[in-house]
Amino acid sequence: MLSQELRKYGVVGAGGAGFPTYVKANSQVEFVLANGAECEPLIHKDFELMKQFPREIVSGMILMMEATQARSGKFGIKKKNQAAIDALNPYLKSKNIEFTLLGDFYPSGDEYELVYTATGRLIPPAGIPLEVGCVVNNVETLYNVHFANEGMPVTDKFVSIAGAVKNPCSFWTPIGVSFRELIALAGGATVSDFGIFVGGIMMGSLTFDLDDVVTKTTAGLIVLPKEHFLITRKSQPQESMNRIGKSACDQCSYCTEFCPRYLLGYEIVPHKVMRSLSFTLSGSDQWNQWAELCCGCGLCTLYACPEDLFPKEACDLAKKDMRTAGIKFVQKKEVRVHPMKESRRVPLLQLRKRLKVEEYEMETPFRKIDYAPSRVRIKLSQHAGKPAHAVVKEAESIRKGALVALVDEPDLGVSIHSSIDGTVRAVTDQWIEIGAKPTEPGGGVT
Repeated sequence: MLSQELRKYGVVGAGGAGFPTYVKANSQVEFVLANGAECEPLIHKDFELMKQFPREIVSGMILMMEATQARSGKFGIKKKNQAAIDALNPYLKSKNIEFTLLGDFYPSGDEYELVYTATGRLIPPAGIPLEVGCVVNNVETLYNVHFANEGMPVTDKFVSIAGAVKNPCSFWTPIGVSFRELIALAGGATVSDFGIFVGGIMMGSLTFDLDDVVTKTTAGLIVLPKEHFLITRKSQPQESMNRIGKSACDQCSYCTEFCPRYLLGYEIVPHKVMRSLSFTLSGSDQWNQWAELCCGCGLCTLYACPEDLFPKEACDLAKKDMRTAGIKFVQKKEVRVHPMKESRRVPLLQLRKRLKVEEYEMETPFRKIDYAPSRVRIKLSQHAGKPAHAVVKEAESIRKGALVALVDEPDLGVSIHSSIDGTVRAVTDQWIEIGAKPTEPGGGVT
């Protein structure tokens, strides 16, 4: 059964969310949607993946359609990515799968947006695609579905390295490799002092830790000079963001008017969340509700706000407070698409210029790199659900693909496997470190 294989071989959402794919394979739907939109500025790994591995991606999609008994498939891809469309097209013929061609807008890859564009259906507020008969999978997830069906676990990640590096590129890397090594494989940074956006400028996280490692959900790294305004903004503490918002927000409502979820008809109202920063605690319940349906795309903070304030971060805090308080928002209004939705789409070119990263926009061509790291550090929490627990011990010799950690049923989670041949050096409650077997001068393994 496909769902059992997906759990056993560690397949999760590779686009960033990390939700275990076996759960989706267990459902019954009308449509399976492949998400190849890839709308984060500067990240092009899905485009390269679709060009290089179309057969495996379509195979994984067909497997998911068979498992879910879907009557058809929709392949979401930007119409500008003609090279990927041409690569995929021969494998889609006679497979009851059709392209859903998307414009070059942000965030066209949001699953609420993709489901609506592909099927005309609106996911219920705070709901999931399953509620409208859909399952959505990132294209790399579908690639992994194909190989799981052949008995091969997820041990490698496809990443793009972009920004201030000498040779922007995309390649496969063993899970657990450090960011320091990935940047070196892209020729190294072009600046001496830099920060790293993991997974994207808009929805990714900022780190300065070069020893952090690749997980199953790492889409790529964007290296930017430390003085770049995106890094200085992201580095501010939450208290400063709130203080600035409290004093400077003039309630222009642009953050709401450009919000993609608001334009789809959901009650997400960032400008009212910003207004609440000046409330006493008595107002917190209300502003939490206005933030609950935020998708975290970051358009309000990084594009819409003329004062360079932080409505997205205020929404993040509001959602966190709401969960802590046990408050669940229920939208009472009918979800109805805003009549100005199409005219308020944000083109990627315009967004890149607003973010001051246009100079870094370039191809990240696929490179076949046969890189053998000296060690990997494999995190036990790299999927939605319960973290895995180790099933190996220090000094144990293991092969690439060997089971190193698992999640007991019926808990939500998947198994984790070694990404290299080697010896277990350390096991903690957060990670497993594996050292590669040393090689002899002649190239043989000792």
